[in-house]
Amino acid sequence: MAARPMYQQIAEDLRAQIESGTLPPGAQLPTELELRDRYESSRNTIRDAIKRLTSQGLVETRPGQGTFVTRRVDPFVSVLTGDPRSGSDEGASYLSEVRDSHRTASRTLPKVEIQVPTADVSRRLRVSPSTQVVSRHESRYIDGIPWSLQTSFYPMDFITKGATRLLMAEDITEGAVRYLGETIGIQQVGVRDWITARVPDTNEQSFFGLAHDATVFEIFRTGFDQTGTPMRVTVTVFPADRNQFIVNIGDVPAPEYYQADEADQLEQTSGSA
Repeated sequence: MAARPMYQQIAEDLRAQIESGTLPPGAQLPTELELRDRYESSRNTIRDAIKRLTSQGLVETRPGQGTFVTRRVDPFVSVLTGDPRSGSDEGASYLSEVRDSHRTASRTLPKVEIQVPTADVSRRLRVSPSTQVVSRHESRYIDGIPWSLQTSFYPMDFITKGATRLLMAEDITEGAVRYLGETIGIQQVGVRDWITARVPDTNEQSFFGLAHDATVFEIFRTGFDQTGTPMRVTVTVFPADRNQFIVNIGDVPAPEYYQADEADQLEQTSGSA
């Protein structure tokens, strides 16, 4: 039998180090020059070995930084459908949903700005591109890992109508949707999610620790009030490597799945019967 190509042998040796923990998640691989010396191979052979590991999802190359072992993350499943009146993507609901899955959630205090919206936001909010809006931005984490970036945009006239807490760089504990309903009578009765996929920008690469060619989901959620007028646009960026989504249509039960240990117990019980 012919010997395996050298790049495969190198890739398998590095894979063994990753799986044994010698190269733990987040660790940086030796430089290309160091690997060439260690394995007495050419530059192209080392590059082919790294490409093989990359295709297997074991490492990622970050421009200007090096090659790193990918982190093994347990994806979080978000349900996009729900009661629009509850504002299910608001901070308090987000924290509860994550904690219900027995994971640890945290987020930064909102960064509040008054700004001119992008074309995507102004079109969805149905305001002039030159009209100023209030933005509330926060970073979200699950189990200490950066999980999403979220920015909500609101019309400036909400402030003059009395919803002044939108300007405060603090949590609205009851949720902005509920707050707007109680304060100025703006009720969210429906939402539209527009989901796109793209490569991350430089800030997102840095925050999430992503390769330049990774994929992120960007969800534009437009909330509509009782008159059918857009009342907010929330833009959330989710890295594809740690997020999954469920969309429910019609009367369906809550998802229930066997955990790995439960499946093992079921198999053992069946086998002993």
